[in-house]
Amino acid sequence: MFRLAVFVSGGGTNLQALIDRIADNSLRDIEICCVIASKYHTGAQQRAEKAGIDCMVVNRKDFNSQEAYDEALLTSLADKNIDLIVLAGFMSLLGSRFVRMYENKIINIHPSLIPAFCGHGLYGIRPHRAALEYGVKVSGATVHYVDEEYDTGPIILQKAVEVKSGDTPETLQLRIMQEAEQIILPQAVALIAAGRVRISGRQTYIIGGEIK
Repeated sequence: MFRLAVFVSGGGTNLQALIDRIADNSLRDIEICCVIASKYHTGAQQRAEKAGIDCMVVNRKDFNSQEAYDEALLTSLADKNIDLIVLAGFMSLLGSRFVRMYENKIINIHPSLIPAFCGHGLYGIRPHRAALEYGVKVSGATVHYVDEEYDTGPIILQKAVEVKSGDTPETLQLRIMQEAEQIILPQAVALIAAGRVRISGRQTYIIGGEIK
């Protein structure tokens, strides 16, 4: 069984997509062993509890340094035998020690087509607001490996979504969640669990072609 830890900070829509794809056997031989939330009382916690998944809160505000937070996260995962960490709306930066300990075993879903509208401070609704302010005709989502910076790790999958006339940041956010994020995040997990993703420098290669 391929074992996931899912890190969350908000409503947990992408966590729910993973839960649903496991439940309908789209993701086979994959289990979510634990959910870790970076703050208390999130919708994601409620989703995990409803699904019977162990959920822990490692509250970022309880720690005075990145190093202390990293150690707490590592301690929380120490006995879990995790194969892959999925950042599904996780709003805290992971430090260098944590990233090195799980090198090439952490992925993130970002709500834009990286390298557009990404980096420090661009999370949640902000990438969608920035996309509309810039006037782009397409946006989308990206699944990438996590390194020690914001949104700079090797890209695994991307999916474009049309920006429509009259879109607001909220309507664009919802459509990208539904038409891109919740599709390519489970696909990326399936590819990695099947051993079909290879990394070479900044490039990733999918053996046998991408999932359609």
